[in-house]
Amino acid sequence: MSAVKHFLDLDRFDTKTLRDILDMAGSLKRAHADGVSKPIFAGKTLVMIFEKPSTRTRVSFQVGMQQLGGQVVVMSDAESQLGRGETVADTARVLSRYADAIMIRTDDPKKLQDLETHATVPVINGLTDYSHPCQIMADVMTFEEHRGPIEGKVVAWSGDGNNVATSWIHAAVRFGFTLRIACPDALRPTPGVLDWAASAGGDITVSEDAAAAVDGADLVNADTWVSMGDANADARRKLLQPYQVNQALMAGAKADALFMHCLPAHRGEEVTDAVIDGPHSVIWDEAENRLHAQKGILAWCLG
Repeated sequence: MSAVKHFLDLDRFDTKTLRDILDMAGSLKRAHADGVSKPIFAGKTLVMIFEKPSTRTRVSFQVGMQQLGGQVVVMSDAESQLGRGETVADTARVLSRYADAIMIRTDDPKKLQDLETHATVPVINGLTDYSHPCQIMADVMTFEEHRGPIEGKVVAWSGDGNNVATSWIHAAVRFGFTLRIACPDALRPTPGVLDWAASAGGDITVSEDAAAAVDGADLVNADTWVSMGDANADARRKLLQPYQVNQALMAGAKADALFMHCLPAHRGEEVTDAVIDGPHSVIWDEAENRLHAQKGILAWCLG
C-alpha cells in the first residue's frame, strides 16, 4: 500500500514535486477553460474543517472538487465534536473511514500535525497560524502566468512576518528566488523558519526598511495587519504604518512589477486603493488561481 500523500507545508517537498503540482494545476485550468474537464474526482469526498472563517479557501476547494466530479462536506468548529472536546486523533480516525481527504483551516499547527499522524487519508493545510501553503502555490502560479519562471526573480514582502510570509520563505528556497522581507523587528518571522532557510541556502533577507526591500523587485506582497485573534489592533496598525504599500513604495519596484495580496484586504491600511486597483495589481487572477492550484494539490494527494 502506497504512503498517504499529505499537503502540509512547502518545505516538506522537493522542487520537482511542487513543479508537478503546478503543472497539473495549469493543465486542469486550461481544460476547464476549454470545456474538456474530466470528472477525475468522481466518487471522491473531501471533508473540510473550518475553525476560522473563510471565503476563498472554502469556496475554491468546494468548487474545485465539484467541477471535477467530487463531493464536499463542510464542518465548522461549532458543527463538529472537535468543538466539544473530542480529540483531533479520534476525529482523524473517524473521518478517514468516511472521506478520501481532509482539509483543515485552524489556528494551532499542532492540530494539523495530529491529523497527519492519525488520518489514513490525505490531510491538506488550508491555513494555520504558522503557514498558508495553498495560497503561495496560487501566487507562484499567478506570477508565472504573467512574468514567466519565478526562479531568479526578486520578491518583496512588506508588513507582518506572519503565516503567509512563512510560506513565502519556504517557496523562496524551493523555487529559487530572492525574498526580501520588510517588517518591524517585533513582527519578524519565527527564527526557526529563517534558520531552516539559511541552512537550505535560501536567498532571504529580513530588515525594517520597506523601500530597500521593494527596490527593483519583480513582485511586491502585502497582507492584512490585523488577523483573526490578534490582540492590540491599534498598536499593530501604528507599528506597521511605515510598511503600507502605496504608490510611493511601488515606485521603487521594477516598472512592470506585480502586486499581490492574499485577501481580504483592509484598504487604506496595508495597501492603498491606488495600488490594489492599479495597473500592477493581479489580485483577482491570484484569487482565481486558488481554485486551480488547489485542484492540482487535490489531484496530487488523491493520485
